[in-house]
Amino acid sequence: MCIVSGSMEGEKKYITSEELKQHNKSGDLWISIQGKVYDVSDWVKEHPGGDTPLLNLAGQDVTDAFIAYHPGTAWKYLDKLFTGYYLEDFKVSEVSKDYRRLYSEFAKLGLFEKKGHVALYSLASVAFLFCIVVYGVLWCRSFWAHMGSAALLGFLWIQSAFVGHDSGHYEVMLSRRFNKLAQFISGNCLTGISIAWWKWTHNAHHLACNSLDYDPDLQHIPVFAVSTCLFDSIRSYFYGRKMNFDPLARFLVSYQHLTFYPVMCVARVNLYLQTFLLLFSTRRVPDRALNIMGILVFWTWFPLLVSYLPDWPERVIFVLTSFTVTALQHIQFCLNHFSANVYLGSPNGNDWFEKQTSGTLDISCSSWMDWMYGGLQFQLEHHLFPRLPRCQLRRVSPLVRDLCKKHNLPYRSLSFWEANKSTIRTLRTAALQARDMTNPVPKNLVWEAVHTHG
Repeated sequence: MCIVSGSMEGEKKYITSEELKQHNKSGDLWISIQGKVYDVSDWVKEHPGGDTPLLNLAGQDVTDAFIAYHPGTAWKYLDKLFTGYYLEDFKVSEVSKDYRRLYSEFAKLGLFEKKGHVALYSLASVAFLFCIVVYGVLWCRSFWAHMGSAALLGFLWIQSAFVGHDSGHYEVMLSRRFNKLAQFISGNCLTGISIAWWKWTHNAHHLACNSLDYDPDLQHIPVFAVSTCLFDSIRSYFYGRKMNFDPLARFLVSYQHLTFYPVMCVARVNLYLQTFLLLFSTRRVPDRALNIMGILVFWTWFPLLVSYLPDWPERVIFVLTSFTVTALQHIQFCLNHFSANVYLGSPNGNDWFEKQTSGTLDISCSSWMDWMYGGLQFQLEHHLFPRLPRCQLRRVSPLVRDLCKKHNLPYRSLSFWEANKSTIRTLRTAALQARDMTNPVPKNLVWEAVHTHG
């Protein structure tokens, strides 16, 4: 039975925003898009983007998020979900009006369809690098040739990850079937990271950008903490567990500005672990069998390739070298968000533009470096228009900058060096605060021993 009290005005029925908020639980999920109220309680099970985005934004108007993530063809599917109610106090902020106007202009110019040949060039470069790596390992006997192959393998993984990222946001291929194939090959088979895991976490990150308790990309306790709010052992709504700031976490976070780069060199291990935890969990995973098959492909060719190296020391160095090169990409992901503004709580559909500008940071570089950054140096532009092909991001950047200036919102673009300094500064600030022993955290002998002499 519907719990809302609708008022009649002509043939329309209305509910208030407060009444809409009551429908924000699993099994009872309502959202509003342009003032029309939709029941997505059952649709959440079929939603291509997973259940997390709908659960996080349930009970709100989500127009901007819907526009950002869906092509125009998605609107026709809303009718069957319409409840018959309209939002009585529906309002659109000036920022949202300008954002939607800008989106409409991009759509009229066909920017969302003009993908260029980025995917073709990227896949060709990945295939070329793969051939060189195999040749270097199997037919070369030089140690340095093997290490060069390891470095190229790292670059291969970086470029392959960008293809997987792009294909997850929009169709880089001619059809949806070939697009899924591109995801499967570039993600699961070549990098060993499940595209299902990536979609699950990445969609949550986009919608809850820099929310300490909703954005999984900021939840790295016990190793990293970008804010002292994490010292309060807050609950992760993404993982459904408490992030305990215990003595071990305090110890590790106290030196995070020193351990940041070493950890990035082996960060890939965590991605492998997260992939296995998801694929073999009880959680509903789209295309689970296909994802597992792709992972098996990776864990067949990669160990087999490494086994052709002459001895174990060289094999270990080969793996560490390839991981170290991919650290460039892991660092980049952190630079885009670690030193930006953070907040506590669920994302709000009514401040989509503001939250994206607040939680992201661009990396300024020359256009010839775009291939290295995969388009993600325009992080704000990507967050605002995630379906926009990467070859269009540099083109729209001045328009986004002007819109931020018009509404007095931050548009931060730093060089790679300055972004690193800003990130380390953020980590160091939190590290020094974690060392403050006046905070009520249980003591342990390791902590006391390390700090006996200050």
